[in-house]
Amino acid sequence: MSDALLEEFEVLESIYPTELHRISEHDIEIEAEADDIPDGCHNVQVTLCVHYSEDYPNVLPKLSLLHKDENIDDNDVENLLTDLRIVGEENLGMAMTFTLVSQLREQLSQLVRTKQEDETRKAHEKERLLLEEEEKRTRGTPVTVESFKSWKGAFDQEMARKKRQEEDERLKGLTPKEREEWKRSQTRLSGRQLFERNKIVEDETLLEEGTVSVDFSQYERTIEEEEANEGLEFSDSD
Repeated sequence: MSDALLEEFEVLESIYPTELHRISEHDIEIEAEADDIPDGCHNVQVTLCVHYSEDYPNVLPKLSLLHKDENIDDNDVENLLTDLRIVGEENLGMAMTFTLVSQLREQLSQLVRTKQEDETRKAHEKERLLLEEEEKRTRGTPVTVESFKSWKGAFDQEMARKKRQEEDERLKGLTPKEREEWKRSQTRLSGRQLFERNKIVEDETLLEEGTVSVDFSQYERTIEEEEANEGLEFSDSD
């Protein structure tokens, strides 16, 4: 182990007294977790495994990540490592482990926020779909002329059926005489029919009232009476 690496280990152990574990002269593991997450979010934790070669810090150490968090998948791990390698390349020639761990903690914080945003988006999308389904259920099928006629026919049939059923129930509670009277009332003319019938009766009555009845027997004369009158002569003495 080089003096430079030994000195770096001593600094790291003072900074991460419980998080850092020496595995060998060239291998360490450092536990890292997100350091800035919104309230109520699930934190994530990983272990950064670092293997230093003899040419470190002029050569990037070998990096890997261990975790047991179900919220982190292989794609997340690969993205984290890719970002760490980029930062490591930018710090070649100097002690970089602390910088790598700090960068990892920032990455984990961003990952937590991204996961939370995804969960919120999915929840909103689920709610939107449920609302659309409810709107479709309550809105029903658009009314057309054909659909209205079909509905109206079915509605009229249903109303007629209910009316017959109500009439049957009503008849059951009537005496024979009341039942007969009720049947007669159902055959009575409607108001419009009564109006039209009364109009006809009134016209006929008016016609009858304006007619002059002539008794032609009052004007009948026999041939004999006419001839007798024609032969009648009056004298001056009369």
